[in-house]
Amino acid sequence: MSEISPTARALRALDILQGRPGITATELAERLGVTERAARRYVAILREADIPVESTRGPYGGYTLGRGLRLPPLVFSATEALGLVMAALDSQHAVADPSDPVGSALGKILRVLPTNVARQATTMRETARTVPERSPSRPDPEVTSALVAAVAAQQQVRLGYRTAAGNARTFEVDPWSVVVRYGRWYLLCLSHHAGELRTFRIDRISEVAALDGTFEVPADLDPAAALEANLGKGWEHETHVVFDAPFEQVRPWIRPTLGELRARGDDRCELVGSTSNAAAYAGEWLAGVPFPFTVVGGDELRAATREIGERLLRAVE
Repeated sequence: MSEISPTARALRALDILQGRPGITATELAERLGVTERAARRYVAILREADIPVESTRGPYGGYTLGRGLRLPPLVFSATEALGLVMAALDSQHAVADPSDPVGSALGKILRVLPTNVARQATTMRETARTVPERSPSRPDPEVTSALVAAVAAQQQVRLGYRTAAGNARTFEVDPWSVVVRYGRWYLLCLSHHAGELRTFRIDRISEVAALDGTFEVPADLDPAAALEANLGKGWEHETHVVFDAPFEQVRPWIRPTLGELRARGDDRCELVGSTSNAAAYAGEWLAGVPFPFTVVGGDELRAATREIGERLLRAVE
């Protein structure tokens, strides 16, 4: 088991001081599970971090936090602060840019942390300026906020949407839930045009306009399960692929976004779904499945698979 660092114990002492003003050194030592001398050392660490800890001598004395000190509701250790920065970096937001909502919020948190705790996290945040994004797109904060508000108010909306092929579309929907899966943000909704459940990638939603109508979310809705079941449905191009391998072997290779995988006997299975980008479906997804397969349905998918296959053959001729 790793040893608890002095900084971590000092933060624990700060947490105790917040909840027990006037606590004595003896009581603090008991709560921390250390000697009284060590408890006094952790108080000294807090003072070195510019946190005003006042002490009163005598039989009724003890430690209290200085007046006017405003602390956040959560106190982070150095490891937790670094983890927070790493999570923000992983979200691909400009965490060092004060105009970015995540960057602004992260800056506020780092400013109220003790200096010794925030130093490493602040350094990592600053050096993140040169880190390139792994993906050229991410959900727009204003669009996401509008969708979350519409979900909470159960208010129908009109969406401006850009398909994977770059085509602009408009949809009127009942926004049921915002769900994050596979590093993507999705809107789970009931489409008025189709009369069915649909999923939309939020990074492709360009506009959210509130409508007058309201709706009720099904009482038994499981947003995550519903999203998984619908990620591969409702797109422009139908897909149907048969694999010459058992269902259990193929299943780990198929993401829910590809469609529904069904068994066909003991040694074959089929994948039925839809896509808005047949080239990506064939070249990026199907090509990665290490089993023989046949595209039996979807003219666009068949054409895309043929084109990719011919291009690869030309590369080795």
